[in-house]
Amino acid sequence: MGDKTLTCLACGQLNRVPEARLTAGAKCGKCGEGLVTGQARDVDPAILEKAKKNDDLPLVVDFWAPWCGPCRMMGPEYAKAAGALAGQARLVKLDTQKHQSTGGRYGIRGIPTMVAFERGKEKKRQSGAMQSGQIVGWVRG
Repeated sequence: MGDKTLTCLACGQLNRVPEARLTAGAKCGKCGEGLVTGQARDVDPAILEKAKKNDDLPLVVDFWAPWCGPCRMMGPEYAKAAGALAGQARLVKLDTQKHQSTGGRYGIRGIPTMVAFERGKEKKRQSGAMQSGQIVGWVRG
């Protein structure tokens, strides 16, 4: 077991965390924010880009907008999935209404769309609202 590099989703600081401590309350060395909280966190494009490139845990992004009915329906399910996947993947959300150019940069054609990244590369994507069990299965699959 080695160390994992994780980007703090609050301040953007890179942190090295022993694998055995991933789910034991690891905190950012700069701001003290939890690194693996089991919660889906809203991020901005800069944090997303940094985490996508540097994180050793898979990063799953939910591209959504507040006016989107299916996105609002999936929000609580996505939050449940984040808890179920704590220590295996980190789930984040990016508001495509607030950050319109980011949706275009990632080729988002419809929302909600989930994109899974591993070590800087897109591994898979899925459009449409899903239940928490489906999200967990998709991430693990």
